Amino acid sequence: MIAKVIVDVPSRQTDRPFDYEVPGAMEEWIAIGSRVGVPFGGRTLQGFVIGLAEQSSLPSSRLKPVAELLDGVPPLLPDMIELSEWLSAKYCCSRIQALQAMIPAALKGKEERRIGLGDEDAPHGLSKELMEWLGEQAGLVKLDALLERFPDQARMMKGALQSGALLQQAAIKDRLAARKVQTVFLPESREEAERALEALGAKAAKQRAALSYLLEHGGPMSIQALAAASGASPASIRSLVDKGLLIMREVVSERDPFAHREFERTEPLPLTATQQAVFRRIANALDAGQADVMLLHGVTGSGKTEVYLQSIANCLKQERQAIVLVPEIALTPQMVERFKGRFGEAVAVLHSRLSNGEKLDEWRKIRSGRARVAIGARSAIFAPFERIGLVIIDEEHESSYKQEESPKYHAREVAVRRAKQHGAVVVLGSATPSLESFAAANRSPAPGQEPMLLSMAERVGGRPLPSVDIVDMREELRDGNRSMFSRRLHEALLARLERGEQSVLLLNRRGYSTFVMCRSCGYTATCPHCDISLTFHQKARQMRCHYCGHAEQAPATCPSCESEHIRYFGTGTQKVEEELARLFPGIRVIRMDVDTTSEKHAHEKLLKTFGDRKGDVLLGTQMVAKGLDFPFVTLVGVIAADTSLNLPDFRAAERTFQLLTQVAGRAGRHHLQGEVIVQSYSPEHYAITTAREHDYEAFVREELRHRSQMGYPPYCRLVLVTMSHEQLALLAEVGQSFAAELRALAEHEGVLAPLHSGLPRALEILGPVASPIARMKDRYRFQCVIKYRGSIDASALVRRALQPFTEGTQQSVLFSVDVDPQVIL
Repeated sequence: MIAKVIVDVPSRQTDRPFDYEVPGAMEEWIAIGSRVGVPFGGRTLQGFVIGLAEQSSLPSSRLKPVAELLDGVPPLLPDMIELSEWLSAKYCCSRIQALQAMIPAALKGKEERRIGLGDEDAPHGLSKELMEWLGEQAGLVKLDALLERFPDQARMMKGALQSGALLQQAAIKDRLAARKVQTVFLPESREEAERALEALGAKAAKQRAALSYLLEHGGPMSIQALAAASGASPASIRSLVDKGLLIMREVVSERDPFAHREFERTEPLPLTATQQAVFRRIANALDAGQADVMLLHGVTGSGKTEVYLQSIANCLKQERQAIVLVPEIALTPQMVERFKGRFGEAVAVLHSRLSNGEKLDEWRKIRSGRARVAIGARSAIFAPFERIGLVIIDEEHESSYKQEESPKYHAREVAVRRAKQHGAVVVLGSATPSLESFAAANRSPAPGQEPMLLSMAERVGGRPLPSVDIVDMREELRDGNRSMFSRRLHEALLARLERGEQSVLLLNRRGYSTFVMCRSCGYTATCPHCDISLTFHQKARQMRCHYCGHAEQAPATCPSCESEHIRYFGTGTQKVEEELARLFPGIRVIRMDVDTTSEKHAHEKLLKTFGDRKGDVLLGTQMVAKGLDFPFVTLVGVIAADTSLNLPDFRAAERTFQLLTQVAGRAGRHHLQGEVIVQSYSPEHYAITTAREHDYEAFVREELRHRSQMGYPPYCRLVLVTMSHEQLALLAEVGQSFAAELRALAEHEGVLAPLHSGLPRALEILGPVASPIARMKDRYRFQCVIKYRGSIDASALVRRALQPFTEGTQQSVLFSVDVDPQVIL
């Protein structure tokens, strides 16, 4: 048997399957999707079996055998191997990058070399102490451990390996193994244990306590748990093991990220007529068993989550599995509680806040079939289910569904592809759908097909949407108010404090000040590695770059002219927190941003504190705008609505409208009426005026008019190619060569034409030009934007154009390809 293996070497030259002979003992075990260790270029590397064959094109003398099988059950299913081929082709990444994206980080094995004694007659020059120490070890020892113990003999070791006096063996070691816990069991004869308890003397009080507790409550228990419950020490429990009164074994214990939580079981709620219509449409599609995609446009508070829950229950009845994707920042304890409360242990949760061990054990729950619902951020789309029936993408407009490192996939596109493989239903849900999804859903359905667009236009119970007031901050400035809070927002906050109600304040900018400037000479503190200003953080008195992580102490005087007139401009969440404490003495502010939520379970703790009404104001970046549901929140304030409006990005208006609509939806979700106050220096902008009226259709009409004039999605598709190098001249030269190569290929295919030409198939190339952030991490950056429409395989054209630039001196220029980019910075 021949295994076709993709080896873990992410370079274009090795981006193909290599043939390996499968040893006879492994033939029954190796399958498509297996993870193996194989010899490659003098090392042993991890690889994935993507195919099996009876013959190889290589002569048998050149075939190397598979060194080891890393898993009893293949971690990847055959449909995921097929999916990796599609990912690699569409998103211009290597096949190994596509495969690695599908497994937990803990399974990305690395080579570990071990050393043992070889031919005792071979010359070696090693010390007697080293040889004796190796002889005492059971089995082989890590090379690192040997070098650490005998550092002065490193050169002799190398010679001893060459002469055969020492043997070296390489193996693949996972970054993390299953957690094993020392566990104690009662002996087979319970009566014997009871007699032993009576025989233990008064001096063995702690041993008596441990044995008595285990007899009373039954076993097994980990040593730590028994010690904590009985008051005995681990040493006392081990004494009982030594006496044969307890049995101790290592038991695999799953890392449960929710072991500290209890979830109250919930029952399905009665559906409104609108919810019922949507539920029936999803149920009919599930019954049909054919791939289907639908867009659920439901206002905030319209009850989308209950429709999701009941649709999942329907899917599980059919013995199929469900995947639920939510944006990372919306994966709150509230969301987990709803799904765990309805489906209990059948739910696995996958997101970045879990440790690698917890992610691995949740993934194993899915792979073993114990979990039937996976809820998580974008990577949960690769949950290893065998019979997917339903994929739900909540807040489908969120840019966090796009991966920013290779493979730069969009979870929405991957979901549609997996649905085709499994005959599954994809439900895209949002109060503010992306323009691409909305335009696709509005197309007339094919004959015999149901409409793709589903609508839920009212809140459950007929509760009104909150009123939205827009405050013109230019007027505030003219009237002498230099505070970051308008008089209207100040009064509203004061009223909530007096009534004991809660408020949410949004400022999509962390830190204290957005830049540091000298008022004498105009010097601005910038990052030495990136073309971007540093952000001042008050607590540590540091200036930080939010792109590369560079940090330095804030200067007391100007580094350029030594003036003392250093000032901090702009407003960040830290500064707002300080100002709230000054204006409202005794106010309880809970700040949520990247700085305060870096610790594990920090999200959960902060939101629980706010939910328990131990905070008056929840202040934060966009993470407070999504998925939160607190009954006493009656005021939402947006400090600066223009933060994202003026970015050099064609989606700036769309993102502003979405953020304002989403954060407005946090107010008045229950019995109390909500109010939203938006502060802006551009109050007449259509993104802000339409958000005030909760009028998505009016926003879409205006935004589509602009997109049509400028030739941007959904009227075309984009590919962004970014190049970077330390030398500007070489980068400019390579950029021009790449663009010329791509134009020549497009012309040969007969598709090179401006988009406004009216041709059904057209492709145009803009650039190369300097990127908006022209230098990052000491590398200059150029970019080409490719716009196209019609049935053009732009990814294939870009891959072909890149081929000449992966060899020789030009290889040092790094290329990054982003298909359907969400950000063009």
